[in-house]
Amino acid sequence: MQLKLKITVAAAIAAAAGVALAQDMVVKIGHVAPLSGSQAHYGKDNENGVRMAIEDLNAQSVVIGGKKVKFEIAAEDDAADPKQGTAVAQKLCDAKVAGVVGHLNSGTTIPASKIYHDCGIPHVTGAATNPNLTKPGYNTTYRIIANDLALGSGLAAYAADTMKLKKFAVIDDRTGYGQPLAEVFIREAKAKGIEIVDQQFTTDKASDFMAILTQIKSKKPDAIFFGGMDPQAGAMLRQMESLGLSNVKYFGGDGICTNELIKIAAGAKTLNNVVCAEGGASIAKMPGGTAWKAKYDAKYPGEFQIYSPYTYDATFVLADAMKRANSVEPKVYIPFITLTNFKGVTANIAFEKTGEMKNPSMTLSTYKDGKKIALN
Repeated sequence: MQLKLKITVAAAIAAAAGVALAQDMVVKIGHVAPLSGSQAHYGKDNENGVRMAIEDLNAQSVVIGGKKVKFEIAAEDDAADPKQGTAVAQKLCDAKVAGVVGHLNSGTTIPASKIYHDCGIPHVTGAATNPNLTKPGYNTTYRIIANDLALGSGLAAYAADTMKLKKFAVIDDRTGYGQPLAEVFIREAKAKGIEIVDQQFTTDKASDFMAILTQIKSKKPDAIFFGGMDPQAGAMLRQMESLGLSNVKYFGGDGICTNELIKIAAGAKTLNNVVCAEGGASIAKMPGGTAWKAKYDAKYPGEFQIYSPYTYDATFVLADAMKRANSVEPKVYIPFITLTNFKGVTANIAFEKTGEMKNPSMTLSTYKDGKKIALN
């Protein structure tokens, strides 16, 4: 009789636990970035940031609409390709995820943003910087990093006012990120009195830049500006050294401002000539950056690149809006994203009506002794 009672009580406890578990509400957050190809290191870093955020959110036992929420990631690979980007955006729409963090590249984020808008799912990017992203005015599109207008202007000002450089050659990779960034730099540099002595084009798949660099060498620039990503930048730095362009400075945006650039440059001394800009404060100047980075490095040693603190915060921005709206339904909580005032790891995050972040900061960096160091 006593044994039977114990079994009955145990069964009742197990059943109650099962009911509680069944009442937990699973909320899927999509994440999109290149997880294959030459830019996979960026994508993995971004995904790591989302995974860390979801782990931390679940540790908080968040309750929304009277139910305990279990957040899960729905991770997709867009391979930095616009067509694949729109395909996975539609896939996430069809899966009815509650929100999306991503994409990485402006060239994938811009076309995907229309798909998210049409299906009513909000997305927050901590990486795509093309100003055109927010121009349609979609209430589903948000950015928590400075755009190319700030980056290009900051680099031009530093080149002219601080470094006193007079002549630039410009190369861009013709992508939705690299080309607009280069155009902003050219406009702002000319306004500062800098002469653009040559302008060349490449692709985000290229690896041989000898012909372009040889042409540029004949124009004797003080510096080269590159609108593109680190796989091409690292190869370019190696080839610049072999062509005797060791004294030419090398400028670029956040796409080249990574730790991976150190590996790709493979010991080229020209790495020390790099000046790059990224939207946001340096880790040391972020409100929670130092502690967060230590936690990240313990969990994902050697994988940090640049954007993961922003994808971490982007995930929390979505969850914060859900909590304030007391709903995980996008149509209910989207208006609360616009009213965000969230103290994140990277900054205090608030949005303009356009979806751009209010008062975004910018960091200039260089490389010394094989390490990236902030200049401001």
